[in-house]
Amino acid sequence: MAYSKHLVAGLEWMWGEGFLSPGGINEVELIVQNVDLSNKRVLDIGCGIGGIDRLLITHFKAAHVTGIDVEPELVERARADVQAAGLKERIEIMLSAEETLEFDSESFDIVFSKDSIIHIKSKQLIFNEIFRVLRCGGVLAGSDWLGSSTTDTSPLVREWLEISGLDFKFATASKLRTYMESAGFKSVQLRDRNEWYKQAVRDEIEKVSGENRQAFVKIVGEERAADRLRSSSAKLKVVDAGELRPTHFFAKK
Repeated sequence: MAYSKHLVAGLEWMWGEGFLSPGGINEVELIVQNVDLSNKRVLDIGCGIGGIDRLLITHFKAAHVTGIDVEPELVERARADVQAAGLKERIEIMLSAEETLEFDSESFDIVFSKDSIIHIKSKQLIFNEIFRVLRCGGVLAGSDWLGSSTTDTSPLVREWLEISGLDFKFATASKLRTYMESAGFKSVQLRDRNEWYKQAVRDEIEKVSGENRQAFVKIVGEERAADRLRSSSAKLKVVDAGELRPTHFFAKK
């Protein structure tokens, strides 16, 4: 998925400055509600434009955050925003390979990821890598968009992905747990967020079709605004059918 400037601007307009997926700081707080980030070294996988990385420092009091992403345009934007915020000494943004982490073993206290692992094909490999770079006693906390047992064969899902131009690699909750436990993680916890996301998608549709639509059109253009409405409407059918299940995850090394 190529994150053009228009796409990034549109996603931020819908979901808040610095965010490329829904929920904002409230979702981040839920994801890390049982994690003490103060004075910790954190790795953020799929950091996007770095909005969460800045929050991990300013709101959650992490000592240092390393954000990684595979999209050069996003990395460039994130670096610029970190510089503008005066956080260059505490946040490092790096361009990364998709499935390997180019860090020494036991480099981080916490690994965080929000709605990014769905892009990764080899999920067992990435969880193995996460386990490797975490120190003993370290914590993995994040969220991802999971599917149900029927997601891969669902006509509704195929329609949504075709409209959106997405190439997602869905795991189910049971597979996600298996990947994490096979990597060596203990105390694995999952929290299904499908019910919350049903309303979040409805809010998204209202924002791109209701009285605020013209503001969205000014940001992305008429054609992109129409495409977004089609995509969000198709996604709502998938969420209502239970075939897209955003899920929080937590585990310890």
